[in-house]
Amino acid sequence: MIVFPNAKINIGLNIINRRPDGYHDLETVFYPVKINDVLEVIEAPELSFESSGMDIPGNLDDNLCIKGYHLLKKDFDLPAVKIHLHKNIPIGAGLGGGSSDAAFFIRLMNEKFGLGLSPDKMMDYARVLGADCAFFIESKPVFAFEKGDEFEPIKLDLSAYKIVLVMPDAHVSTSEAYRGVKPAPVKESLYDLIKMPLTAWRGHIKNDFEGHIFRDQPVIRGVKAELYEHGALYASMSGSGASVFGIFEATPNLQGMEESNQVFYNV
Repeated sequence: MIVFPNAKINIGLNIINRRPDGYHDLETVFYPVKINDVLEVIEAPELSFESSGMDIPGNLDDNLCIKGYHLLKKDFDLPAVKIHLHKNIPIGAGLGGGSSDAAFFIRLMNEKFGLGLSPDKMMDYARVLGADCAFFIESKPVFAFEKGDEFEPIKLDLSAYKIVLVMPDAHVSTSEAYRGVKPAPVKESLYDLIKMPLTAWRGHIKNDFEGHIFRDQPVIRGVKAELYEHGALYASMSGSGASVFGIFEATPNLQGMEESNQVFYNV
Protein backbone atom coordinates (compact mmCIF):
# COMPACT_ATOMS: atom_id res chain seq x y z
CA MET A 1 0.00 0.00 0.00
CA ILE A 2 1.14 3.52 -0.77
CA VAL A 3 0.11 6.75 0.97
CA PHE A 4 1.22 10.36 0.55
CA PRO A 5 1.98 12.08 3.89
CA ASN A 6 1.41 15.83 3.63
CA ALA A 7 3.09 18.78 5.31
CA LYS A 8 1.53 21.50 7.47
CA ILE A 9 2.18 25.15 8.18
CA ASN A 10 1.73 26.97 11.47
CA ILE A 11 -0.33 30.13 11.23
CA GLY A 12 0.68 31.93 14.40
CA LEU A 13 2.56 30.32 17.28
CA ASN A 14 2.43 31.54 20.87
CA ILE A 15 4.63 29.92 23.52
CA ILE A 16 2.70 30.43 26.74
CA ASN A 17 4.66 28.68 29.51
CA ARG A 18 7.07 25.86 30.29
CA ARG A 19 5.42 22.73 31.65
CA PRO A 20 6.73 20.56 34.52
CA ASP A 21 7.24 17.70 32.02
CA GLY A 22 9.72 19.80 30.02
CA TYR A 23 7.35 20.59 27.17
CA HIS A 24 5.72 23.98 26.61
CA ASP A 25 2.10 25.00 26.56
CA LEU A 26 1.45 26.75 23.28
CA GLU A 27 -1.23 27.71 20.85
CA THR A 28 -1.06 27.60 17.08
CA VAL A 29 -3.13 26.87 14.01
CA PHE A 30 -2.15 23.85 11.94
CA TYR A 31 -3.11 24.08 8.29
CA PRO A 32 -2.40 21.23 5.82
CA VAL A 33 -0.45 21.97 2.65
CA LYS A 34 0.18 19.98 -0.50
CA ILE A 35 3.83 19.06 -0.16
CA ASN A 36 4.01 15.29 0.11
CA ASP A 37 6.28 12.40 0.93
CA VAL A 38 5.56 8.92 -0.46
CA LEU A 39 5.27 6.03 2.00
CA GLU A 40 4.97 2.37 0.99
CA VAL A 41 4.55 -0.66 3.26
CA ILE A 42 4.64 -4.30 2.13
CA GLU A 43 4.84 -7.53 4.11
CA ALA A 44 8.36 -8.92 4.34
CA PRO A 45 10.37 -11.64 6.12
CA GLU A 46 11.79 -9.06 8.54
CA LEU A 47 11.21 -5.47 9.57
CA SER A 48 13.22 -3.02 7.47
CA PHE A 49 13.27 0.62 6.45
CA GLU A 50 14.75 2.27 3.39
CA SER A 51 14.48 5.76 1.98
CA SER A 52 15.03 7.73 -1.19
CA GLY A 53 14.85 11.40 -2.05
CA MET A 54 16.26 13.70 0.61
CA ASP A 55 18.72 12.23 3.10
CA ILE A 56 17.14 11.47 6.48
CA PRO A 57 19.47 12.18 9.43
CA GLY A 58 19.69 10.00 12.53
CA ASN A 59 19.83 6.24 13.05
CA LEU A 60 17.16 3.65 12.34
CA ASP A 61 16.03 3.33 15.96
CA ASP A 62 15.06 7.02 15.97
CA ASN A 63 12.89 6.73 12.85
CA LEU A 64 9.29 7.52 13.74
CA CYS A 65 7.84 4.93 11.35
CA ILE A 66 9.92 2.21 13.02
CA LYS A 67 8.84 3.51 16.43
CA GLY A 68 5.25 3.49 15.20
CA TYR A 69 5.57 -0.14 14.15
CA HIS A 70 6.88 -1.21 17.57
CA LEU A 71 4.16 0.83 19.27
CA LEU A 72 1.41 -0.97 17.35
CA LYS A 73 3.18 -4.31 17.70
CA LYS A 74 2.69 -4.15 21.47
CA ASP A 75 -1.08 -4.35 20.98
CA PHE A 76 -1.48 -6.24 17.71
CA ASP A 77 -0.05 -9.40 16.16
CA LEU A 78 1.56 -7.68 13.19
CA PRO A 79 3.69 -9.35 10.53
CA ALA A 80 7.08 -7.92 9.66
CA VAL A 81 6.99 -5.21 7.01
CA LYS A 82 9.32 -3.43 4.63
CA ILE A 83 8.91 0.35 4.81
CA HIS A 84 10.01 2.59 1.97
CA LEU A 85 9.86 6.36 2.36
CA HIS A 86 10.53 8.77 -0.48
CA LYS A 87 11.38 12.02 1.28
CA ASN A 88 10.25 15.24 -0.41
CA ILE A 89 9.08 17.42 2.52
CA PRO A 90 12.09 19.50 3.60
CA ILE A 91 13.69 18.47 6.89
CA GLY A 92 14.27 20.99 9.68
CA ALA A 93 11.67 23.22 8.07
CA GLY A 94 8.86 23.43 10.65
CA LEU A 95 6.56 21.51 8.28
CA GLY A 96 6.01 18.41 10.39
CA GLY A 97 7.27 15.99 7.75
CA GLY A 98 8.54 13.32 10.14
CA SER A 99 5.38 13.56 12.23
CA SER A 100 3.25 13.24 9.12
CA ASP A 101 5.16 10.15 8.00
CA ALA A 102 4.54 8.55 11.42
CA ALA A 103 0.83 9.38 11.45
CA PHE A 104 0.30 8.17 7.89
CA PHE A 105 2.17 4.99 8.79
CA ILE A 106 -0.34 4.36 11.60
CA ARG A 107 -3.21 5.07 9.21
CA LEU A 108 -1.74 2.75 6.59
CA MET A 109 -1.15 -0.09 9.06
CA ASN A 110 -4.68 0.30 10.40
CA GLU A 111 -6.14 -0.05 6.91
CA LYS A 112 -3.75 -2.68 5.57
CA PHE A 113 -4.11 -5.07 8.49
CA GLY A 114 -7.68 -4.27 9.54
CA LEU A 115 -6.79 -3.10 13.05
CA GLY A 116 -10.16 -1.39 13.49
CA LEU A 117 -8.73 1.76 15.06
CA SER A 118 -10.94 4.84 15.20
CA PRO A 119 -9.43 8.24 14.32
CA ASP A 120 -9.36 9.12 18.04
CA LYS A 121 -7.51 5.90 18.88
CA MET A 122 -5.02 6.47 16.08
CA MET A 123 -4.46 9.96 17.48
CA ASP A 124 -3.69 8.42 20.88
CA TYR A 125 -0.98 6.27 19.31
CA ALA A 126 0.34 9.23 17.32
CA ARG A 127 0.64 11.43 20.42
CA VAL A 128 3.14 8.96 21.85
CA LEU A 129 5.42 9.57 18.88
CA GLY A 130 5.39 13.39 18.85
CA ALA A 131 3.44 16.45 19.90
CA ASP A 132 2.11 17.30 16.45
CA CYS A 133 1.80 13.74 15.07
CA ALA A 134 -1.88 13.43 15.98
CA PHE A 135 -2.82 16.33 13.69
CA PHE A 136 -1.90 14.31 10.62
CA ILE A 137 -4.36 11.52 11.35
CA GLU A 138 -7.09 13.71 9.87
CA SER A 139 -5.05 16.65 8.45
CA LYS A 140 -7.82 19.22 8.79
CA PRO A 141 -7.34 22.83 9.98
CA VAL A 142 -7.28 22.98 13.77
CA PHE A 143 -6.52 25.30 16.64
CA ALA A 144 -3.86 23.37 18.59
CA PHE A 145 -3.14 23.96 22.27
CA GLU A 146 -1.46 22.47 25.37
CA LYS A 147 1.65 20.73 23.93
CA GLY A 148 0.25 21.22 20.45
CA ASP A 149 -1.42 17.82 20.67
CA GLU A 150 -4.94 18.87 21.68
CA PHE A 151 -7.17 20.23 18.93
CA GLU A 152 -10.26 22.32 18.33
CA PRO A 153 -11.57 22.17 14.75
CA ILE A 154 -11.79 25.55 13.04
CA LYS A 155 -13.36 26.79 9.84
CA LEU A 156 -10.43 28.02 7.78
CA ASP A 157 -10.36 27.69 4.01
CA LEU A 158 -7.48 29.31 2.14
CA SER A 159 -8.25 27.66 -1.21
CA ALA A 160 -9.09 31.03 -2.76
CA TYR A 161 -5.49 32.16 -2.16
CA LYS A 162 -2.09 30.98 -3.38
CA ILE A 163 0.23 29.69 -0.66
CA VAL A 164 3.90 29.67 -1.58
CA LEU A 165 6.52 28.11 0.67
CA VAL A 166 10.21 28.96 0.60
CA MET A 167 12.91 26.83 2.21
CA PRO A 168 16.24 28.67 2.48
CA ASP A 169 19.61 27.01 2.89
CA ALA A 170 19.26 26.97 6.67
CA HIS A 171 18.32 24.56 9.44
CA VAL A 172 16.78 25.20 12.85
CA SER A 173 16.58 22.39 15.38
CA THR A 174 13.54 22.30 17.64
CA SER A 175 15.74 22.40 20.74
CA GLU A 176 17.56 25.48 19.40
CA ALA A 177 14.24 27.17 18.74
CA TYR A 178 12.90 26.60 22.24
CA ARG A 179 16.14 27.59 23.97
CA GLY A 180 15.83 31.13 22.66
CA VAL A 181 12.14 31.79 23.31
CA LYS A 182 10.65 33.47 26.39
CA PRO A 183 7.21 32.04 27.25
CA ALA A 184 4.51 34.60 28.06
CA PRO A 185 0.73 34.55 28.51
CA VAL A 186 -1.23 35.78 25.50
CA LYS A 187 -3.35 38.92 25.59
CA GLU A 188 -5.46 37.79 22.64
CA SER A 189 -5.92 34.11 21.87
CA LEU A 190 -5.06 32.92 18.39
CA TYR A 191 -8.39 31.07 18.48
CA ASP A 192 -10.07 34.48 18.12
CA LEU A 193 -7.43 36.22 15.99
CA ILE A 194 -7.59 33.59 13.25
CA LYS A 195 -11.22 34.62 12.63
CA MET A 196 -10.10 38.09 11.53
CA PRO A 197 -9.94 38.89 7.81
CA LEU A 198 -6.70 37.56 6.34
CA THR A 199 -5.67 41.08 5.40
CA ALA A 200 -5.55 41.91 9.14
CA TRP A 201 -3.38 38.97 10.16
CA ARG A 202 -0.08 40.75 9.51
CA GLY A 203 -0.55 43.15 12.40
CA HIS A 204 -1.89 40.63 14.90
CA ILE A 205 -0.79 37.04 14.28
CA LYS A 206 2.83 36.29 15.13
CA ASN A 207 5.25 33.42 15.58
CA ASP A 208 7.16 33.69 18.88
CA PHE A 209 10.15 31.84 17.43
CA GLU A 210 10.84 34.48 14.81
CA GLY A 211 12.46 37.03 17.15
CA HIS A 212 15.61 35.13 18.08
CA ILE A 213 15.76 32.91 14.99
CA PHE A 214 15.64 35.93 12.69
CA ARG A 215 18.43 37.49 14.75
CA ASP A 216 20.61 34.38 14.56
CA GLN A 217 19.75 33.45 10.97
CA PRO A 218 19.14 36.63 8.96
CA VAL A 219 18.71 34.61 5.75
CA ILE A 220 15.34 33.40 7.09
CA ARG A 221 14.34 36.95 8.03
CA GLY A 222 15.25 38.01 4.52
CA VAL A 223 12.98 35.40 2.97
CA LYS A 224 9.99 36.72 4.90
CA ALA A 225 10.79 40.31 3.93
CA GLU A 226 11.13 39.33 0.27
CA LEU A 227 7.75 37.56 0.28
CA TYR A 228 6.14 40.76 1.52
CA GLU A 229 8.00 42.71 -1.17
CA HIS A 230 6.41 40.40 -3.75
CA GLY A 231 2.94 41.20 -2.46
CA ALA A 232 2.17 38.60 0.21
CA LEU A 233 -0.94 39.41 2.22
CA TYR A 234 0.57 37.48 5.11
CA ALA A 235 3.93 35.80 5.58
CA SER A 236 5.42 33.88 8.48
CA MET A 237 8.00 31.32 9.43
CA SER A 238 6.31 27.95 9.90
CA GLY A 239 6.71 26.38 13.32
CA SER A 240 10.32 26.52 14.48
CA GLY A 241 11.53 27.14 10.90
CA ALA A 242 13.44 27.32 8.72
CA SER A 243 10.74 27.47 6.05
CA VAL A 244 8.68 30.60 5.45
CA PHE A 245 5.32 30.75 3.71
CA GLY A 246 3.48 33.58 2.03
CA ILE A 247 -0.23 33.83 1.25
CA PHE A 248 -0.96 35.69 -2.00
CA GLU A 249 -4.01 36.69 -4.00
CA ALA A 250 -2.33 35.40 -7.16
CA THR A 251 0.72 33.23 -7.83
CA PRO A 252 3.81 35.48 -7.57
CA ASN A 253 6.89 35.30 -9.74
CA LEU A 254 9.65 34.30 -7.34
CA GLN A 255 12.16 33.23 -9.95
CA GLY A 256 14.87 35.29 -8.28
CA MET A 257 14.37 33.41 -5.02
CA GLU A 258 14.63 30.02 -6.70
CA GLU A 259 18.38 30.45 -7.21
CA SER A 260 19.21 30.09 -3.52
CA ASN A 261 16.05 28.55 -2.03
CA GLN A 262 13.63 25.70 -2.58
CA VAL A 263 10.34 27.27 -3.65
CA PHE A 264 7.05 25.36 -3.57
CA TYR A 265 4.17 27.06 -5.40
CA ASN A 266 0.44 26.80 -4.73
CA VAL A 267 0.69 24.38 -1.88
